[in-house]
Amino acid sequence: MELLFVYLIILATISGDTLASDPDLLQDVCVADFASGTKVNGIPCKDAANITAADFFFDGLVKAAVPNNNSFGLALTAAFVNQIPGLNTMGLSLARAEFAPGGLVTPHTHPRATEIVFVLEGILDVSFITTSNVRVSKTIKKGEVFVFPRALVHFLKNNSDKLAAVLAAFNSQSPGVQLIVPSLFGATPAVPDDVLTIAFQTGTEEVQKIKSNFAPKK
Repeated sequence: MELLFVYLIILATISGDTLASDPDLLQDVCVADFASGTKVNGIPCKDAANITAADFFFDGLVKAAVPNNNSFGLALTAAFVNQIPGLNTMGLSLARAEFAPGGLVTPHTHPRATEIVFVLEGILDVSFITTSNVRVSKTIKKGEVFVFPRALVHFLKNNSDKLAAVLAAFNSQSPGVQLIVPSLFGATPAVPDDVLTIAFQTGTEEVQKIKSNFAPKK
């Protein structure tokens, strides 16, 4: 049953032109050539004569990562074009997320992709926020699926006392991710304090304190 749901997630991600986020490919395959110095909207293709099965294979999602080695109780394993060169121009990618009890994927967006998650284990509280500032939320459990619309702010939290895990699929080889709080308080050069104090209706001292938690590491 789990394999069927995973298959349906992937099928939904790649089927239909109206779902495609990335441009359609113009050849059978375009394995990413990371050594190329050519700059294009995407990644140049490797010579077809040099393509191997390894370009289309990745085993990094087999084992669960350990989600206890950071303050968010989270471990992420990406299966994007950087991990699977054969995904180049294919318009899809995957990721696996492991949540410790209390683990959180903080509010963020994927500017280039819709995301659909399949719960592998445990229970998660998930939400996205519309441009009308309406929060759409749901508690999802093993075997269930939830969709985060493209570019909308969303987050996932494990409020249980057990581990949880999801498989996420994106309709882009490189969905991008922008974490809301680090983007505002950890940008380089920094967002001016007066912009943040007005935006958050708070004082400069509070803004600087938050900034200190997200200062770029030297």
